[in-house]
Amino acid sequence: MKQPKVTLVVAARNEEANIEACLRSLAAQDYDPALLKVLVVDGESSDRTRERAEAAVGRRPGWRLLDNPRRIQAVSWNLGIREATGDVLGIVSGHAELAPDYVSQAVETLRRTGAAMVGGPVTALTDGPISAAIGAAMASPFGVGGARHHYLTTEAETDTVFMGVATSETYRANPFDEEMVRNQDDELSYRLIDAGHVIVCNPAIRSRYRVRSSIAALARQYWAYGYWKVAVLARHPRRAKARHLLPALVVGGIAVIGPLALVSGSARALLLAGSLPYVAIDAALATRQAREKGAASGLALSVAFPAMHVSYGAGFVRGLWDAWRRRRS
Repeated sequence: MKQPKVTLVVAARNEEANIEACLRSLAAQDYDPALLKVLVVDGESSDRTRERAEAAVGRRPGWRLLDNPRRIQAVSWNLGIREATGDVLGIVSGHAELAPDYVSQAVETLRRTGAAMVGGPVTALTDGPISAAIGAAMASPFGVGGARHHYLTTEAETDTVFMGVATSETYRANPFDEEMVRNQDDELSYRLIDAGHVIVCNPAIRSRYRVRSSIAALARQYWAYGYWKVAVLARHPRRAKARHLLPALVVGGIAVIGPLALVSGSARALLLAGSLPYVAIDAALATRQAREKGAASGLALSVAFPAMHVSYGAGFVRGLWDAWRRRRS
């Protein structure tokens, strides 16, 4: 069977430390180079991202460098979608590195399953005890709940995938929502599912993603995820799940019960009863991480889980508040 032409769209902004490794992994694909094009879209980087991407692009036929003055990632991907000439299109983060058979596996899965979009699980690329802990937290059901595309080991249908691959026709008919600064891939996935399409996650579609290197950066990332998830669920309320709402309910509950616990024994007992199971699971997973990766990584993991959950919940609450204010005005 004739292989389709494929275009990969790389969205990058201030990825000086990662863009060369990302583009090397694209150049190392086992897919026919004559059928593979790469578009790198730079979002007005203030570091040397553009310079390094330009050096890589200039040496390869079929590769181009585009500019996105609006900087938003959704805009970068839409620019690439409009410029793409292939039959199949994949979006790539400038933080990611693809396995050599990434494109081949994605094309095979897309053809075999008939899915509207395919992708692989998120595998962390780490460089120290803290980033190892963050990667473990993001690959843990305790960390990300039912977001199975983070940790699947067998092929399955999911509600979204990391760096989706689809036909160019699918992407052109369903561009990214450029109002979404974050979670734009979730919003597009939900739109496809609401239209009756299927999304498949196949662990054979392998890539690695360089996670944040500090707990503070992780907290900022998950605050933004929570904040923008409100906008996603406002567009797709049927996709709301417990994992989306529970962190916000917990943060709200702590905000109410916490002050009461200073003066009420019943409130203290309630806060303690609600906290103990969480602390126990957190401690057990951190202990295992310490045995496998060292004490520093175990300690970092014990902090990473609450950083993710509390930040996400707080961002969600703020997103609800801002949405309510906009509606009133």
